[in-house]
Amino acid sequence: MLSQFFILTPRGDSIIMRDFRGDLPKGTADIFFRHVKFWKGKHEDAPPVFNLDGINYFYLRQGGLFLAATSIQNVSPSLMMELLYRLSKLFKDYCGTLNEESIRKNFVLIYELLDEVLDYGYPQVTSTEQLKAYVYNSPVVVEKQRLLSSFGMSDLNRKTTPSSSVDKPISVIRQKGRKKKRVNEIFVDIYERISVVFNSNGYALSSSIDGTIQMKSYLAGNPELRLALNEDLVIGKSNVTGSGGYGNVVLDDCNFHECVRLEEFDATRTLSFQPPDGEFSVLNYRVTGEFRAPFRIFPFFELVTPYKIELIIKIRADVPEQNYGGNVLVQFPVPKATTSVSCDLGLGTIGQASEYSAVDKKVFWKIKKFGGGTEQTLRVKITLGSQHTTIVRKEIGPISMTFEIPMFNASGLQVRYLRIMESRKSYNPYRWVRYVSRSSSYVCRL
Repeated sequence: MLSQFFILTPRGDSIIMRDFRGDLPKGTADIFFRHVKFWKGKHEDAPPVFNLDGINYFYLRQGGLFLAATSIQNVSPSLMMELLYRLSKLFKDYCGTLNEESIRKNFVLIYELLDEVLDYGYPQVTSTEQLKAYVYNSPVVVEKQRLLSSFGMSDLNRKTTPSSSVDKPISVIRQKGRKKKRVNEIFVDIYERISVVFNSNGYALSSSIDGTIQMKSYLAGNPELRLALNEDLVIGKSNVTGSGGYGNVVLDDCNFHECVRLEEFDATRTLSFQPPDGEFSVLNYRVTGEFRAPFRIFPFFELVTPYKIELIIKIRADVPEQNYGGNVLVQFPVPKATTSVSCDLGLGTIGQASEYSAVDKKVFWKIKKFGGGTEQTLRVKITLGSQHTTIVRKEIGPISMTFEIPMFNASGLQVRYLRIMESRKSYNPYRWVRYVSRSSSYVCRL
């Protein structure tokens, strides 16, 4: 099945290399890196699965690293990608964080995990909970202060928990240190990936949400948890009948982690479970009904002359004013006959930038912070090298958009409360709940 596994840095250095079957020549890691960075002679990344000289390559990028596998057999690509994802999750659970420094300092632990997970290239077990009985090496923790000092954030308010607090290895849960006081914490993240296709009038032709509730527990004693969701939560569109369905949070389908007990879910929408070690998904769900898209795209096309095109892109943020879209990137291709492109963001625009790549024939519009309830406009003037008619409109677009909205979810799914069933008054746990929405496929057709 799997012949080799290796982890490469962004520079192409091999920091982890394991040959399971000995059926491939040496140097495949170097061949892989050259083709990934310069796919088909261009400076662009290769697809996650490809074949070169009879060797199948599979890879994913996590924490700036390349996690790659090779095989000469006709294996399932989806199975191999799932295996790489499970390995990245294992490394993060046992090392605390997945980056070059943590992998270099914990290479002995990484090799031990690989030996337990893979036997002659065949996967055996990828569960963090089951592997903890067979893994004995302790991780070398990358200190939080070291990660933050380079950004001038070494002096933080003690009441403020930075995002790196969740990046601790699972061994912290089992350590019993007397000198250092243990902090009981639990992290809950509600992630949603939004896919929307708009027409030229800004109307949503199709829309969907893929969501998950992920949890990572650092609670001593592994107490029972009770997680309550919206009381008006409905599973399945067929259950929404008449006016009684108005205002409900409707999920098309969902699945739960194996540790979740559902005795009270139908009556009170409450989940009961004992969290396993490591990060896990409590609930995965999907929404395909109508919902309010966080951004709406309105393009305006005009063929000024047979040689000049003017395109105005207006984007409206339909999120509450207290929310914002971060690291927004809008891009679209232009006709192949384009000779020059000029972009106008308007006077007094701050935190935005636009550029035209003549090599890729694409226009890029970057917005650092897109506030809720606001509108942003980009005016693009395209000059063509040959005469065209209105048919040239088909050569522009689609307009794609990527973004991330913290503390916002489009589906309306909420955590009402998270109770920790621990009777000791001295327990004093900390609960951290975060909502994040990201774009998966957000496009507008002209």
